[in-house]
Amino acid sequence: MKTKILVVDDEPGLTRLIKLNLERTGWFEVKTENRGDRAIQVALEFDPDIIFLDIMMPDVPGEVIAEQIRADSRLRQKKLVFLTAIVTRDDTADGHNQIGGHQFLAKPVSTKDLLRTIDKLLSES
Repeated sequence: MKTKILVVDDEPGLTRLIKLNLERTGWFEVKTENRGDRAIQVALEFDPDIIFLDIMMPDVPGEVIAEQIRADSRLRQKKLVFLTAIVTRDDTADGHNQIGGHQFLAKPVSTKDLLRTIDKLLSES
């Protein structure tokens, strides 16, 4: 069974690229959403194993979506990783990249970083 990944980001080009690169491995089923106000509904319908969530969304901030995920009994156990352009990869080089107790990846995010993060999250399960 493939690992299900949900990517929520307001940049359609980025979500398409992440979807393409992850699905190309053959290990993942990826769903994307570009509107923050649809993130919770899509997560409930898709039931992902891992959610990658942009912090800076124009309609609903990522932190608010994360709070909604943690408040929902059907979603609170999902692995959540923030995507952000607020910091650089150099800022995260020490590996202590957490916001509100959730791991984050600096944008632009590489497929290698995504795969490493997914592998780490799945090994923790």
